[in-house]
Amino acid sequence: MSLRIGTAGIPHSAKPRSTEGGIKRVAELGMGCMEIEFVRSVQMKEPRAAKVKEVAEAEGIELTVHAPYYVNLNSREADKVAASRERILKAARVGWAAGAQSVTFHAAFYHDDAHGDVYSKVRREMQELRRILDDEGNGIDLRPETTGSPTQFGTVSEIVKLSQEIDGVYPCIDFSHLHARTNGEYNTYDAFAELLEFIQKELGDEPLRRLHMHLSGIDYGPKGEKKHLVFPEADMNYEAVLEALIDYHVSGWLICESPVLEDDAQILQDAYNRLRSKT
Repeated sequence: MSLRIGTAGIPHSAKPRSTEGGIKRVAELGMGCMEIEFVRSVQMKEPRAAKVKEVAEAEGIELTVHAPYYVNLNSREADKVAASRERILKAARVGWAAGAQSVTFHAAFYHDDAHGDVYSKVRREMQELRRILDDEGNGIDLRPETTGSPTQFGTVSEIVKLSQEIDGVYPCIDFSHLHARTNGEYNTYDAFAELLEFIQKELGDEPLRRLHMHLSGIDYGPKGEKKHLVFPEADMNYEAVLEALIDYHVSGWLICESPVLEDDAQILQDAYNRLRSKT
């Protein structure tokens, strides 16, 4: 498997502006993947998803899925936890029907709870989600994402530990979120290399061969992430990320969440090709 770079959603230049049109546009641009963004709700039905799968296979484009943002597996309200669980399941089911290999989501907020207690609650919910999907024959990877604010569950250690303890759960590494969460500190080749070494040490080689990742410019402050930015307006050291990915032979899906989508995704693709040609 090779590293595939693509967009978080339908490229702005896609015509028609549909998931199928987006897949075809990504292929025209010479990229290898696209993330289906269900960030508000899952509107796609499984029969339509089957058609999306046909187009993706025909174009040679691999798919990932982002579940809705309205997820909090640590809510104090049981109905909100149940709704969060259902949003993840719906995204996973439609994603699997579309041929997606991975579904990512922001798992929870800490609120005022001890981080260890939040971890235990998220782990129980993840185990139940995995059980349900496995019983349905759904093999999509569940991938809680590293998050961009200290108020959110989703440190590297938490995500990797979940992956250790639950089969079928793997990390989604958002490099921009890590940069924002540390108020700009996480932005060097050494930091990215240390991260990849940690994943390899704790989980083995295979997760680096099929790693789900996000990358864009990002605005941040002491409270973490504010908003995504285009690369020229941000201090995100994306070339250091790419150099680390090349050196550690990482493959999988690198999804660009830039406001300009395919423009910055093409910057990543061109930089990756250039840096890789030097090795």
